[in-house]
Amino acid sequence: MKELILVNGPMGVGKTSACTELFRLLSPSVFLDGDWCWNMSPFVVNDETRAMVLDNIVHLLNNFLHCSACRYIIFCWVMHAQTIVDDILHGLDLADARVTLFTLTASPQALAARLSDDIACGRRSPGILPRSMERLPLYADMPSVKIDVSSITAAEAALRMANLAGRNGGFNI
Repeated sequence: MKELILVNGPMGVGKTSACTELFRLLSPSVFLDGDWCWNMSPFVVNDETRAMVLDNIVHLLNNFLHCSACRYIIFCWVMHAQTIVDDILHGLDLADARVTLFTLTASPQALAARLSDDIACGRRSPGILPRSMERLPLYADMPSVKIDVSSITAAEAALRMANLAGRNGGFNI
């Protein structure tokens, strides 16, 4: 059985870092960051590009689900509304897959500190801080396994996910 591991959370919480570590822990695995499907310059957000990105994500995830070389499919993205998760899942062939949704969350102070560090280093623009903080509360009621990363490393978050997804029953959506 395949294990599709979805990881969401606000911008800057550490999804990519934690999933990179998770990718190292689980084998055979593949890792897709949703941002890679939307890496365009200039960054344009409209109905057309949203539909294109969703189609890209679903296409890639289905290919991974159908590939015999992949057991663990790890996907992270800013999925701040259940409808985003549902739209992705609706397009997938999940006949031989179990889905686990993790939400990485942090205290507002910890998230602001992470984003401020990224802004100071030039990795993110200042506008990211208010957008990410606005979305933080949206994850509280999502049906997912919550992992507070306020005071843990990406490696520790990955280890928690690895221990829960597919190993101890996980949380299926």
